[in-house]
Amino acid sequence: MAPNSAEMLAAHYAVPMVGGVLNTLNVRLDAETLAYILEHSESSVLITHANYREAVTATVRRLQAAPQVIWFGAGAAEAAGHTGITLDDFLAGAPRAAAHSIQDEWQPICLNYTSGTTGRPKGVVYHHRGAFLNALGNVLTMGFRGDTRYLWVLPMFHCNGWTHTWAVTAAGGTHICVERTDPAAIMDALVHQRVTHLCCAPVVLYMLINDPVFAALRLQAPVVVGTGGASPSSKLISALESAGLRLIHLYGLTESYGPATHCSPGPDWGEISPREKSVRLARHGVPHVLASDLKIVGRDGAELPYDGESVGEIVLHGNTLMAGYYRDGPATEKAFEDSVFHTGDLAVRHENGEIEIRDRAKDLIISGGENIASVEIEHVLHEHPAVLLAAVVAMPHDKWGEVPCAFVELRPEAAPTSEEELIAHCRQRLAGFKRPKRIIFQSVPRTATGKIQKFLLRKVASELTLGRGE
Repeated sequence: MAPNSAEMLAAHYAVPMVGGVLNTLNVRLDAETLAYILEHSESSVLITHANYREAVTATVRRLQAAPQVIWFGAGAAEAAGHTGITLDDFLAGAPRAAAHSIQDEWQPICLNYTSGTTGRPKGVVYHHRGAFLNALGNVLTMGFRGDTRYLWVLPMFHCNGWTHTWAVTAAGGTHICVERTDPAAIMDALVHQRVTHLCCAPVVLYMLINDPVFAALRLQAPVVVGTGGASPSSKLISALESAGLRLIHLYGLTESYGPATHCSPGPDWGEISPREKSVRLARHGVPHVLASDLKIVGRDGAELPYDGESVGEIVLHGNTLMAGYYRDGPATEKAFEDSVFHTGDLAVRHENGEIEIRDRAKDLIISGGENIASVEIEHVLHEHPAVLLAAVVAMPHDKWGEVPCAFVELRPEAAPTSEEELIAHCRQRLAGFKRPKRIIFQSVPRTATGKIQKFLLRKVASELTLGRGE
């Protein structure tokens, strides 16, 4: 349980080398959930930064059999005085380890717990083979080289930093860590650390471009930025490119070791406007060369045509998929029904093979029999200059069953904006049944990795039923 740091990176090598299984913990989880994960994973050792002393202490108190706690960082000695040992003392007494403990490529390398938005977190088991292949696939996709200088904005605890913890080292690159997602720290590193690559959630990029200092940022050399989780808007693309940041749109899941597909501007795109580029980058592209096989299938399991219109579920098959959910056979069996992994994401496939996600199956809004993709409405809302972040969910309706409800977080410096103004903005760009019937201004809840917590918004929207006349 650690921030992005040299110790966190080293653990990605040291633990597997001695035959152990690495289980990175989300640093924003509550003590009850942390205790569940430690018990369910049967963890024997907990390596943690002293910054999380309060959370770790509260977690350990809940455990019947507590793991050995190893502390590092400022305040480690004081924390170890109450429970555990410092990392320096632990290493001083440890024998030199060799990598002979890795006997099989299918051997587990790590365990990553899902966010648990619909119940208890599930433990996703990665094997050495999948991690190796996905890491090298990301080397090719991201263009990592010996002179790469990768800035760690994405948390290493999230899918092991999309396997970039291993990928950057495989290419011989340099890791640069920032412990907090702070726009000032990111921009300082971009300028003074000669950064070539970084990855993060879209919300971090919006934070970055909305910082007053960003307008003056002009980089000497292009920086590749990998992002995923929401389609980039034309405003975001234009702002990033003006500073020298080149976007790659990625798609993947915890169960697929992070990114499985990529979409980035190529020579065939030519000179196109930011608006046209945002339309192309809204696609999630094609699998990288070492990723799992990908298909879009209908309800009968048959593959759908490459026509850009037929919507089906994305299913994966291949080497860069989890071994299964730890100690959860029924969930594993359900996820791999018909011998393919069911992502729960709905998408179309274009003639050139690129996929474009239309929505999560659970996020699709069905209004009067019409399917509405929440991401389409979110994209339109993000085009409004006052909007920092938007999330759309279904709201019950007496006549139509459900209708779109938008939660909007405004930019701090934005002029006062009304619900009527944003609905009018949508009216010019969306069909009537797709327009949000309600807009609520509030902070949009998100996880430590920047993923919007729509399950919390659904709870709010479920209590906002509109009548037949609205």
